[in-house]
Amino acid sequence: MQVIGLCRFSYPALGGFQVEHETIEDRIAFLYAEHRLEERFRLMETVALPCIRDQTDPDFELIIVIGDQLPAHHRRRLEKLCADIPQIRIEAQPPRNHREVMKELLNDARGNRKEPCLQFRHDDDDAFSVDFIEQLRRVAEETHTICASHRAVTFDWNRGYIAEMSGKGIAAGSLYRPFYPAAMGMHIRAGDGLTIMNFMHERLPQFTPAVTFTDPHMWVRTHNGWNDSRQKPVKAFKVTPLTREEEGEFEARFAIDADAIRRVFVDVG
Repeated sequence: MQVIGLCRFSYPALGGFQVEHETIEDRIAFLYAEHRLEERFRLMETVALPCIRDQTDPDFELIIVIGDQLPAHHRRRLEKLCADIPQIRIEAQPPRNHREVMKELLNDARGNRKEPCLQFRHDDDDAFSVDFIEQLRRVAEETHTICASHRAVTFDWNRGYIAEMSGKGIAAGSLYRPFYPAAMGMHIRAGDGLTIMNFMHERLPQFTPAVTFTDPHMWVRTHNGWNDSRQKPVKAFKVTPLTREEEGEFEARFAIDADAIRRVFVDVG
């Protein structure tokens, strides 16, 4: 079964952000600010891409959506980071309606709409477990009867970690959060044009049947300076530095290398 993922990398969409801007020019200036992009690249390199590279089931595609106005030196940097991951395709788009362009890209990527497919989202500052694609495919097969009876079925792994990255390494805390984008997937029935981007992620169980799993920890969400959902005052979340043993577990589970974090974020206290 075809598995297709979608990741926005500072794509200046019309809509799709909690932080609003008066004009598209203001949004582009915000997204492409050098200090912001530097942090996004660091997180992409050390958090978002390693888990893609190390998937136990390599039979999937990930579309990374960028703006067609992304400065050339930033596009080259992104291409270099992704060069050794054959599953990744970078797609440049002009500013367009967020949901419409994402739905279009997902449907265009389907090799045969007469066949069902699995879809997932991936944020450029998050990670999911290295066996996520394997588990997604497995549960779709195990729930074949349910999937065949509905236009779409959501699969959600609701336990993960909040993590902060710095020159000291990784500080993290366990969290239960249902229908968070990381480690969540959707089965789309054969012949249907629905996509995982038709719906806000936290509202998916209002529109589709949902199968949810609470063990094991399946995702890492980073708290950083540019989380779209944290630009307004939010409740603090307690994180503690990982021990060396826990760092090994993070690397085995999510392909996040604590030594690489310390090296890349050396100037972050």
